[in-house]
Amino acid sequence: QVQLVESGGGLVQAGGSLRLSCVASGNIVSISIMAWYRQAPGKQRERVASLGSNGNIIYADSVKGRFTIYRDEAKHTVDLQMNSLKPEDTAVYYCNADQVWTEHSGVAQYGFWGQGTQVTVSS
Repeated sequence: QVQLVESGGGLVQAGGSLRLSCVASGNIVSISIMAWYRQAPGKQRERVASLGSNGNIIYADSVKGRFTIYRDEAKHTVDLQMNSLKPEDTAVYYCNADQVWTEHSGVAQYGFWGQGTQVTVSS
């Protein structure tokens, strides 16, 4: 069973920085795409950043130039460095993994999520 566990959320003042980390486990052979999403109260979940195993990176317009996504494919981890945080970045942040190949599955699996970590930015 593939599991994702996030860490690193917290409370920070506007202009500050936080780094989120996520580790995937469960007899994983490879993961094609790892990403960070967020969901603010009363809003839909949105993709913040994604990083494919081919090196393709996508950022939401709202975070470009402030957030950076990193991956360690060998360790199945993905980090999100968040700088110049704004109150509107306040949300629960979720780690996501897609096209996951495991030792005992002959097909890629999709749609794995972590439990979420709260990020609160005060003004």
